[in-house]
Amino acid sequence: MRASVSTAQDLGMPAIYLHLLAELLRSIGVDEQDLLLRVGLDPARLDSTDLRVSQPQASEFVTRAIIESGEPGLGILLAKELKLPLHGALGTAVMSSRTLGDALELMTRYLTLRVPHLQVRKRENAGLACYQVTCDVDLGPLHGFIMDAMLFGCVSMGAQLTGSVVDGLKILRRGPEPAYFRRFRSQIPVPVEFDATENALVVPAARLAMPVRFTDDQLAASSRAQCEEALRQLTEDAGFSCRVRRVIETSHPFPPKLARVAGTLFVSERTLKRRLQEEQASFQQLVDEVRLDRAGDLLRNSGLNLSQIADALGYADAANFTRAFKRWTGTSPSQYRTQADRSATPAQQALAAD
Repeated sequence: MRASVSTAQDLGMPAIYLHLLAELLRSIGVDEQDLLLRVGLDPARLDSTDLRVSQPQASEFVTRAIIESGEPGLGILLAKELKLPLHGALGTAVMSSRTLGDALELMTRYLTLRVPHLQVRKRENAGLACYQVTCDVDLGPLHGFIMDAMLFGCVSMGAQLTGSVVDGLKILRRGPEPAYFRRFRSQIPVPVEFDATENALVVPAARLAMPVRFTDDQLAASSRAQCEEALRQLTEDAGFSCRVRRVIETSHPFPPKLARVAGTLFVSERTLKRRLQEEQASFQQLVDEVRLDRAGDLLRNSGLNLSQIADALGYADAANFTRAFKRWTGTSPSQYRTQADRSATPAQQALAAD
């Protein structure tokens, strides 16, 4: 029996995907800002390749997006927008691979970095390579959305890598063809077979030798090393305090109340405090860590004055923020900003001026 999303290990979802979905919603007339705020997500924090959103919040946002847009084919629409650079180090590693087969091998190994709980298994038979996609949790109504985005996104990314749609490629889907798919069939450049025994990408084995347009051996090696490190860190960061921090990092309003974070993670306030104590952490400590990270970023990379930064971080005034920042760092915000300006490169200074 598979676990549910709410009870499975929460590795988070890359925030950039929700940002992309929000932009897609806006293009079809949905007030994406209002929807994000109702889920408790800060729209300004999602445009990041580094942050991850807690899976309960990501699931709630996607579910509401499908309902309020009235578009069950959102996963297919999102797949069209998935450009390789959006996938972080994995996207870079895939783009710099030598062959299509190498790129698919990277996807098989590192998919967890981008879509937690999905696994890809490869097998070859009768001249065909089959990449079966399975999920170790019960996604419920999100299953179709995730599989649409994953499989149709692979078709699009294969074309990005080789310069054209991979000849002979096809998609297998479990279950009957959903009614909404008829509206999209003519837009999908490969055969899609429903009522299959698995969800899979099938490609002629000979096509795996197709060269990738952006091959760069040095970049491939360095980005693969980044993927290995990211996978190790993601696995180590699976503790409860990391789950709490993910919610804090992307919450609106900031800082979030303890009760709201507990509700997002489906635990009581008492349980949240106890589980943090077991990991030698506290809710306030995590809030302060996020505040410090945000404060440093705003001081280095924005033109906001101290009062505006204090407001963004949830302080009553600049004096309270200044005292807290000095307690954390031993220097005042103004001194920190001056030092950062002096050490910035000319290019960084030009970006900050913009």
